[in-house]
Amino acid sequence: MGVFDITQSVVNDSAGVIISDTSIDIATVITDIEAKLDAMSVGGLLGLWFQSLFVGLTMKALSICIMLVVYGRMIEIYLVTSIAPIPVATMVNREWGGMGQNYLKSLLALGFQAFLILVCVGIYAVLIQTIAATDDISGAIWSCMGYTVLLCFTLFKTGSLAKSVFSAH
Repeated sequence: MGVFDITQSVVNDSAGVIISDTSIDIATVITDIEAKLDAMSVGGLLGLWFQSLFVGLTMKALSICIMLVVYGRMIEIYLVTSIAPIPVATMVNREWGGMGQNYLKSLLALGFQAFLILVCVGIYAVLIQTIAATDDISGAIWSCMGYTVLLCFTLFKTGSLAKSVFSAH
């Protein structure tokens, strides 16, 4: 539990910084969206509708992938902590002590993986904020999807990155 207390402290401290710096005020972002849509032709609106329909379906699939990664990490933490007595018991033995040390490294990697997930989400929020400044609605839709694909990819990589930082295998 001490490992998770340490990592929880790091996550809580970083979450305060990330949340305060990445909040998006949606009212200021879409102030003139209606005027932009009124200026478009029917063909342009129909194309925009098809694009937003496709991107919306893709975003739903990506959000499912992102939630699977986050829930999978939580289940992984529960599984690793449930077998704790076995590797911890080997730490006092000179020949088998490496198993316990590797277990602690993997436990630290799992704990700090939450920090890496927060960093990924913070970067995603900053990237999404830059989309709001564009005048091209279609480009903004595709940029949002691209950034979400990037978020999904980076969330999949947080596990291997955390393990490589702590030399856990």
